[in-house]
Amino acid sequence: MAQSFESNVSAEFPFPLTRVEVLESYMTYIDTGAPQTNRQEVALFIHGNPVSTYLWRNIIPHVSRNLRCIAPDLIGFGSSGKPPILYRFRDHAAYLSAFIDAILPNQKVILIVQDWGSALGFNWAAQNPTRVLGLAFWEFLRPFPTFDDLVRGPSQTLYRNFRDPVEGRKLTIEENAMIERVLPNAVMRPLTQVENDAYRAPFLEKGAREPLFRVPNELPIEGQLADVWDIFEKFHAWLLESEVPKLLFWAKPGRLVTAEKAAWYLERLRNVKGVGVGDGLHFLEEDHPQKLGTEITRWISEVVLNDS
Repeated sequence: MAQSFESNVSAEFPFPLTRVEVLESYMTYIDTGAPQTNRQEVALFIHGNPVSTYLWRNIIPHVSRNLRCIAPDLIGFGSSGKPPILYRFRDHAAYLSAFIDAILPNQKVILIVQDWGSALGFNWAAQNPTRVLGLAFWEFLRPFPTFDDLVRGPSQTLYRNFRDPVEGRKLTIEENAMIERVLPNAVMRPLTQVENDAYRAPFLEKGAREPLFRVPNELPIEGQLADVWDIFEKFHAWLLESEVPKLLFWAKPGRLVTAEKAAWYLERLRNVKGVGVGDGLHFLEEDHPQKLGTEITRWISEVVLNDS
């Protein structure tokens, strides 16, 4: 397979992080501030597992030329606090909601989301539909009727092991497999030492890795866990029915979203534009930031804000 990833990806993290107190802990976040356009709308970036705001370093510079961009480190991730909570989906949703209430209490937002961040973003959007101007997403989560719908091949065995209470903790807590195995194997190009170190930094201590164990155990597969399955079904139904403008990216072969799965959603989602980025696995942000950034910026201007 030809590798068409971008060669100009920068490892530099060009943004300062700000800290805000949230639910007896704190969350850190990027805030680019309002550009000279003085638009009040905000682009809200929500990352997934096992990464952080570092993932957005090559995409935000495109979008921030025209809009204020906010990108939090989810609770337990990045530089955010790591309180003694269970890190279930409901915990993450509560912290994200409290963060948005604190930083963006009234603003209209355009959500840019992937992986665990897609589920959290869709869930918030379904509960706050009047505040959502648009949704840009790729490699996104939804209810998975079977393990095959989530992932196939050797990766399925790994994810089944992640959900074993003994083997899963060994893999994620003791071996740090999410960072050392899953992350590099979900990018087409080799990550540099600087990039690997940036992603490792929040989880150098074993005690900080609880969120990495919990996320794969919260994925709604074959109806389990029942409470999470119910949440995902509700926001997934909203996603399919909503008229909010949507921008769906996919790659080949993809991981969570294959070309076939992308086609299925493009036929059923309303008010959607689809963009194929070429070769890619899961973290398209690391292989195609220029494509993602320019397409998101164009879509926001021409479709969401109708500035054309």
